[in-house]
Amino acid sequence: MPESSAQLAPGTRIVGVDGVRLVYYKDKEPLPVLEDVSLTASTNEFVAITGPSGCGKSTLLRIIGGLTKATAGTVQVLDSDVTGPRGDITMVFQNFVLLPWRTSLENVMFALSSRKDLTFDQKREKALKALEETGLMGFENVYPGELSGGMKQRVGVARALATDPEVMLMDEPFSSLDDLTAERLRKEIYELLINPSTSVKTVIMVSHNVEEIVELADKAVVLSQRPAHVAGEVKIDLPRPRNKKSPEFFAWVDKVYALLS
Repeated sequence: MPESSAQLAPGTRIVGVDGVRLVYYKDKEPLPVLEDVSLTASTNEFVAITGPSGCGKSTLLRIIGGLTKATAGTVQVLDSDVTGPRGDITMVFQNFVLLPWRTSLENVMFALSSRKDLTFDQKREKALKALEETGLMGFENVYPGELSGGMKQRVGVARALATDPEVMLMDEPFSSLDDLTAERLRKEIYELLINPSTSVKTVIMVSHNVEEIVELADKAVVLSQRPAHVAGEVKIDLPRPRNKKSPEFFAWVDKVYALLS
C-alpha cells in the first residue's frame, strides 16, 4: 500500500504522468490525440491543464482518472500505477451529472454505493458532512431540478469529497455557470479543497479560461494543438488571495497566453 499522504512532505509527487500517448483509429487510419505528455502534481498543488479547443485536455484528465486507457505511457498516484477507476481519485464534471430522481443527499450517497465497508448510516453521515462542507446543509432533501446551477455543482463537489479522495480531478467545473456564480464558487472551492481538513492532497483542473487558471492554479500545463504535447509549463508565483485587477495578475495571464498562441 502507498504511504499515507498525511505523512508526505510538502512537494512530494502525488500524480505522475509519464510519456502518455493516445491514438484512436478511424477506418484503420491512426488519429493521434496525445503525444508524449508528461506532468506532475505534488502535495497541496493546484494544477491547471489548458490548450486549444479539441486538443485532448478532457481526454487526458480521463486517462489520469483511469476512465480512458492510454495507448502508451504511465500514470501513477503515490507511485502506484493507475490501471482503471480507483477510490483515491475522483472527478467533478462540467455538466454536474446528477441523477434527477434523487435528492442532494441521495446523489452524494450514490458515490458511496460500492463501499461495502460502510453501513447505510455511515454513508449517510459522510454524505451529510460533505454537504455541510460545501454549504448545502438544509438542501439535503431537495432534488436537482429545484437547485440553481451553482448549487448543482456544489452537490457534484460534495459527492466527490464524500469518497475521501487523494486526487480531485475537475473538468471545466465552472464553465456552465454564470460569471457571478462562477466567481464566488471558485473562491469557495479552492479554500475547501486545499485544506488540511479534507483528504484531497492535489487538484488537477481542465480549463480554457486563462484568468480562472491564474486565479486558482499553482501551475499551468499548456498543451499544443492535436496531437497534443506539452507546449510548456507556467509556475504561477502570486500570493493569495490573488487580486484579479493587479498588473502582476495580468502579467501571469499574458505568460499563459504566450504559450497558447
